[in-house]
Amino acid sequence: MKSRLKKYLSVVVIAMTVTSVQAKQIILKAELASPVIAAGMKQTTFIKVGLTGFKLDDKTDRTPANIAIVLDKSGSMGGNKIIHAKQAARMAVGLLNKEDIVSIVSYDNTVNVLVPATKVTDKASIYAAIERMEANGGTALFAGVSKGAAEVRKFLSKDRINRVILLSDGQANVGPSSPTELGSLGASLSKDGMTVTTIGLGTGYNEDLMASLAGYSDGNHAFVKNAEDLAQVFQYEFGDVLSVVAQDVEVMIQCKEGIKPLRVLGREASILGQTIKTTMSQLYSEQEKYVMIEVEVPAGKADEQKALADVQISYHNMQSKQKNQLTSTLQLAYSNSAHEIKRALNKSVVKSATKQIANETSKKALSLRDQGQGEAARLLLQESSSFISGQAALLEGKDRRELEIFSSEVSMDADTIVEEKEWNANRKNFKAKQYKLEKQQSY
Repeated sequence: MKSRLKKYLSVVVIAMTVTSVQAKQIILKAELASPVIAAGMKQTTFIKVGLTGFKLDDKTDRTPANIAIVLDKSGSMGGNKIIHAKQAARMAVGLLNKEDIVSIVSYDNTVNVLVPATKVTDKASIYAAIERMEANGGTALFAGVSKGAAEVRKFLSKDRINRVILLSDGQANVGPSSPTELGSLGASLSKDGMTVTTIGLGTGYNEDLMASLAGYSDGNHAFVKNAEDLAQVFQYEFGDVLSVVAQDVEVMIQCKEGIKPLRVLGREASILGQTIKTTMSQLYSEQEKYVMIEVEVPAGKADEQKALADVQISYHNMQSKQKNQLTSTLQLAYSNSAHEIKRALNKSVVKSATKQIANETSKKALSLRDQGQGEAARLLLQESSSFISGQAALLEGKDRRELEIFSSEVSMDADTIVEEKEWNANRKNFKAKQYKLEKQQSY
């Protein structure tokens, strides 16, 4: 068994290497949490389809951006908030060059286009327009995002990074204002080739609405408690924008006969029979995003090998300006040897799957808390912390330490979720952490 197992594992690695070393291609790494499983019983395992953006040679190698910065200037943004919002917007514009396109939109009760979509050739005039912005009025968030999208649409191109970046500190109180309505807007913009990043400032905004808007377009979401931290968050956001190497990523996993897909963790996906399909809006240089799928595997005989699934990836390469495709095949082996099964365990995939399972539990706990069942939410998170700790015991080294730290964080979340003091801010922090883990957001 050992020699056959060694040969089997080598074949998989070679197949992945051939897929991964192509010049200026994203790296596809399809892996199983348990590539060797116990013979004689039906069981479940996890498939991780990881995609890592290729390295940009230098800053001049990047794709031009087409960005609308949409700024809330309602009355609640007065004072320190508007000052730091202006500073962050100016800093962001400073990172762009003459090949990029930017528009600046502000909104209160109504929407104003301070800078129509234009190439960034005269930064001084853009800075001046930002500086003239003053806080007053209500919060027409839906209209603000829609107008920002209209500016992006003027130069919409699959060879540009098309993004709306929204900053808001308050409840949408003019026009459509529900998470469902804003989620639908995000989904619509995604179909048009745009992503929406939402930045919630302070504790007065609706985190469900902001996360829904970003989520349905596969954009980023951040909670900024203090206005002084806005510049740093904008810096991170534009670091992502200016490092996109692939867009319009389509992922298809075709499970073989007898393999039953059960669920996709984190990402929205369709499961139709044996086929799982999902998408990612963008991939960034040297950053990994992944799809995690739980599948049911039928019983097999010791020493038997079984084809599990075929993976197909297509995406728009932002350097070659062409559509590229990658493929990989997953196999597993059956064994009666507990040692062989343990030795083959893919610790990195186990770690990622554990985090996604815990994140699903965190969402359930937050829902319980919202229904007034704080103690039930606390117990659920305590159970999750114990589960993570148990999974950590299967690992070693860096992976083990990472899960042990994560277990401690979830344990602290269990205490936090029953606290009434500062719950408004804590809930926003819960939501932002869940979103970051679900989307594998880099900041």
